[in-house]
Amino acid sequence: MGTAESPAVARRRLRLALRRAREAKSLTQGEVAKRLDWSLSKVNRIESGEVTISSTDLQALLRLFDITDDETVAKLIADARASRRRGWWDEPVYRQHLTPATMQMLQFETEASAIRVFQPVLIPGVLQTHDYASFIMNFFTEDLDEATRRARLDIRMQRYAQVFGRSDPPDYFLLLDESVLYRQMGGPRVMSEQLGELLVHIRKPRIRLRVLEMPDAITLTMLGQFTIFDLGDEENAVLYHESIIQDEIVHNPDLIRFHRQHFDQKWEQAMDEDASARFIELRAAEMRSSIDRRPRYG
Repeated sequence: MGTAESPAVARRRLRLALRRAREAKSLTQGEVAKRLDWSLSKVNRIESGEVTISSTDLQALLRLFDITDDETVAKLIADARASRRRGWWDEPVYRQHLTPATMQMLQFETEASAIRVFQPVLIPGVLQTHDYASFIMNFFTEDLDEATRRARLDIRMQRYAQVFGRSDPPDYFLLLDESVLYRQMGGPRVMSEQLGELLVHIRKPRIRLRVLEMPDAITLTMLGQFTIFDLGDEENAVLYHESIIQDEIVHNPDLIRFHRQHFDQKWEQAMDEDASARFIELRAAEMRSSIDRRPRYG
């Protein structure tokens, strides 16, 4: 177990081990909470990975679950210690402005061996330009204060380097609903620059993009935007769901498998990478042309 391992991966392994241990003792979360004089929400947050676990609380669970094997105890303690390490996203200037699910997503993003993204609305955050991301953040002036918007924008601008600047960057599969390329976020100049930057990214190794034509995207669009992170292999994966009002990390293997199957099916139906790149080039050119045609005054 390397000292550089992602806190999210260690936390996930720990929470799964603790849940299995509880189930092996035929205890409910409520019974654990009652025996340890904890709140039910505390047990739930530990098992969902929303919070780290202190050494004292881990020792209490080990005693309750009769876990005494030295090697098992050592692994769980090591995972608990690793899960409490802070990443670049966990600085106080950022942490107070992020949801627990977003913080976990950032950790999984920098540890994943493969990432699959379906986007029916926007260019994914990790590939956004500053102007495109700024325009999106400004949608939320009534819901998010300036400090939160500034912190989230700053984090968004760092994500590309954190994900693809690794010595072992992930294989990144982006399935983009065709409508995203017609949605001029920030106007034609901002959108054309975003599409130009996207073309630069997809010409590099590791990033593959396919455009899904709108008639073929209907069923997948009903699932909303989602991301699947493979953490070593397909059996060790998590799902990230994001909407305008909330985001969540999903560990349910049946739901992950369901989203993966639909993603893979639509990936095969979508335009191939070359055709997708040509289509993006065409849309970018049309937007640049519309800028040139605008009347000039003065």
